[in-house]
Amino acid sequence: MAEHDPITILLAQNQWATHALLDACADLSDDDFHRVFPIGMGSLHDTVNHILGAMQGWGDLLAGRDQRERLESQRRSVAECRTLLDALNNDLAKSAQAHPNDEVVTGSRGDQTYAFTRGAVLTHVLTHGMHHRAQCLNMLRQLDVKQLPPSAVVEWTFMADAPATL
Repeated sequence: MAEHDPITILLAQNQWATHALLDACADLSDDDFHRVFPIGMGSLHDTVNHILGAMQGWGDLLAGRDQRERLESQRRSVAECRTLLDALNNDLAKSAQAHPNDEVVTGSRGDQTYAFTRGAVLTHVLTHGMHHRAQCLNMLRQLDVKQLPPSAVVEWTFMADAPATL
């Protein structure tokens, strides 16, 4: 039976779509992976690292951990991004499964404290990745990549090998 829980769908689709994006980046030269465009975070590398950084930061909040060092400051290969993606997605999935979505978590930035439901945090971080993957598709088009990776939830749903659950 196809998955029906929205958070589980978003977690699986986020991992699948980001892997598809990284697959499309695997054949690029290092120069093209780091080429600066006037969109997103500037390059495919930096935009992917921003997606991963958001997953880590919000994952730390959901897990009740202190915020770790930002990921965006480090240069990574496509392979390193894949490994990090899987670890961060698994971390988010564990937090999603360990607590009810209506539970409130609090975090702070500067002198401001914020409160969010866990469901709102998960929805935000997983749709955030979708937004930035669309920017990456634009960058890939500008690099003249002919086969663009699938990225939409409906594409994930239609794929014959889409995972039914995490």
